[in-house]
Amino acid sequence: MAAATHTRSHAPVAGETPRRPEDWSVPEIAEFLNENLGPKLTAYLVGKDPQTVARWIKREQISPQPDVERKLRGVFQIFDLLVKTDSRHVVRAWFIGMNPQLDDHSPAEVLAGGDTRSAMAAARSFSAGG
Repeated sequence: MAAATHTRSHAPVAGETPRRPEDWSVPEIAEFLNENLGPKLTAYLVGKDPQTVARWIKREQISPQPDVERKLRGVFQIFDLLVKTDSRHVVRAWFIGMNPQLDDHSPAEVLAGGDTRSAMAAARSFSAGG
């Protein structure tokens, strides 16, 4: 399967109001994360398989259960926070690398386990340079 050649940017165009994370639909968020983190990592973060996430993107399957949607939106908000100060490649590495603030677990492991708050706290610290 060929990779997407476009990347949907959430950065505003001149004169345009920036979109807030809560303005994005589940398919838009899933597509954005798939393109920026990769299908396997995106699926792992929300506890689903890549095919399920692909069906959300194509709108072939109804949106996920509320708890899974919360995870998806949490990951998106963390990505959105981090990409303001670092490249998407650095952000992806942050998600999969060991993190001393998370007892040397990766943010991906912590998020997959459902602890979005701890991952967000670690992301804020990383974004602030700590």
